[in-house]
Amino acid sequence: MLNVEMLSTGDEVLYGQIVDTNASWLADFLFEQGFPMTRRQTVGDKFADLVAILQARSHEADILIVNGGLGPTSDDLSAEAAAKAAGTELVIHEEWLAHMTRFFAERGRPMAPSNRKQAMIPAGSEMIDNPVGTACGFAMQLNRCLFFFTPGVPSEFKQMVEQEILPRLRKRYPSIEMPLCLRMTTFGRSESDLAQQLDPLPLPEGVVLGYRSSMPIIELKLTGPSAQRTGMQQAWQKIRDVVGESLIFEGTEGLPAQLAMRLQEQHLTLALSEQFTAGMLCWQLTNAGVAVVQGQVLPSSAPESLAGCVQSARQLAEQQGSSLALVTGAIDADNMQNLALHTPDKTVGLRVNWSGRRHSVETRQAVCAMLAMNMLRRWLNGWDVSAEHGWIHIEEQLTHPA
Repeated sequence: MLNVEMLSTGDEVLYGQIVDTNASWLADFLFEQGFPMTRRQTVGDKFADLVAILQARSHEADILIVNGGLGPTSDDLSAEAAAKAAGTELVIHEEWLAHMTRFFAERGRPMAPSNRKQAMIPAGSEMIDNPVGTACGFAMQLNRCLFFFTPGVPSEFKQMVEQEILPRLRKRYPSIEMPLCLRMTTFGRSESDLAQQLDPLPLPEGVVLGYRSSMPIIELKLTGPSAQRTGMQQAWQKIRDVVGESLIFEGTEGLPAQLAMRLQEQHLTLALSEQFTAGMLCWQLTNAGVAVVQGQVLPSSAPESLAGCVQSARQLAEQQGSSLALVTGAIDADNMQNLALHTPDKTVGLRVNWSGRRHSVETRQAVCAMLAMNMLRRWLNGWDVSAEHGWIHIEEQLTHPA
């Protein structure tokens, strides 16, 4: 098994001043490409520490992706540390220097002298193209390890990994195959509840079932070698059966995208009125392409009754001429909230009890938005829009026929 590692650099990452989203993205990406990461480390902006960890990992890792420290400022030390670790010097990459000069000229800006540093790479290393930024990357072999040095800007880093680094890994290790990975996302059941029923299921050799909890959803991921495709499909069907109506989508598109596709197929439009969710629902759905004909955010100071919420949903649809309407009401003094969905055949309201929930406002807003979208999903499936949601307790349901 290859030792594939990542080294994140920078005091701002080491001391938690920014979240290292590059590390989590890379771990997931490499796993799905058949190069699972074996180690992740972080080092600050001390030159001696950088040199020491590069030299140490060069004897242990097969692949090490170093992220950050290729900028124009004095605390960007990765290239210099790489040269020191390899016992060589930095040299100007003339082609990249010319590229940077054109980059700034095309934007009508002079290139600062400090940017020249971004064209300096260790002698004997291979320049790695950066299609969207001014800092090139580079690759070099030191002892047993193939190093890739990349900038820290996420948009630049991801493109370089996908377009430049992965093809080089495929060429170097042609026998490594991408694993088969099946994903589903659930809503309404706890991780422990799902695990109690799913863990006893037999799985083919080399196949692993993983759980990822990210309020308000639980993601299930079945991963294994492609040679086990038939057995994995059979196991996946058993997992579907256990999850049942809590399965909100498969793959990675997300529930808003699934709703957008289904509403478009049925030529249905949607109007929204939000209090507690404060526009979150509209933002998620419109970004996914849902045809929202009206999205309004109302103050949370005047909670309606459940009957009033149902009436508001029906009136909103009539006023906007939309097929459907979703209303998320305010939370009242008793930690109760009303939601309503108007459809061509009925209007349904739910009264939800948030008492005893210690989650932040932002988390409860995300749960509420998911609950509203799940009402719409269930109606599209021809099911009752209300369902058991584990820790989300529905106190009352009110249905008015069209």
